[in-house]
Amino acid sequence: MELASWNVNSLKVRLPQLLEWLIVRQPDIVCLQETKLEDAKFPRLEIEAAGYSVAFAGQKTYNGVALLARQPLVDIAIGNRYFPDPQQRLIAATIGGIRVICAYVPNGQEVGSEKYAYKLAWLAALARWLREEVVAYPHLAIAGDFNIAPDDRDVHNPVAWAGKILCSEAERTAFRALLDCGLKDSFRLFDQPEKSFSWWDYRMLGFQKNLGLRIDHLLLSTLLAQRCTASMIDREMRKHERPSDHAPVIAVLEP
Repeated sequence: MELASWNVNSLKVRLPQLLEWLIVRQPDIVCLQETKLEDAKFPRLEIEAAGYSVAFAGQKTYNGVALLARQPLVDIAIGNRYFPDPQQRLIAATIGGIRVICAYVPNGQEVGSEKYAYKLAWLAALARWLREEVVAYPHLAIAGDFNIAPDDRDVHNPVAWAGKILCSEAERTAFRALLDCGLKDSFRLFDQPEKSFSWWDYRMLGFQKNLGLRIDHLLLSTLLAQRCTASMIDREMRKHERPSDHAPVIAVLEP
């Protein structure tokens, strides 16, 4: 089975691409971020017609997360009880015996800013919650746009990005704290090509020159990591006209 995550950067704009990708790729579970839609405007019917159950939490213009699955979604939860927040950034459900959490981590804007402090506080609360979730759900995955490049391998120019937002030591420490909850970065379970990225700036021919960062991740609990046979980045979707600036990331799991 395939578990995928994709920051679509506006589901209204990217819906035709998503529906095409669902038909071609046929992932079993999909986590979406930055849907940027109020719940009343979410394209539930179109996604259900493609063969997927769906749960979502959205807001106007910003943020928004969704879970799509070929199996029913049960025990749906929105948000983190340790971090009450009007921003819709977390949704979880149990799907075929796997607890799946879709996360859109704050960007942080700039090191030292108020939004950076918010990001670090949000991540600390996420780690607190995940420590409990991993115990409650031994087969658990948290997938999404983490807005963190975990180490220099995940940055096209580590010198230029050193200490900057998405690459600062505090952010990387926060990411390691998530792994310390009992999670594995599925991408790093396998040998991967150098300069493998999931996000490229729209400007300066970022994608064409592969000036990217790997900030989209699929983190798996120990038991789920043992079932993982491959992990990859689907660069093809970034080649479309009017693409998201992110590519889908995928983990393949044994049943």
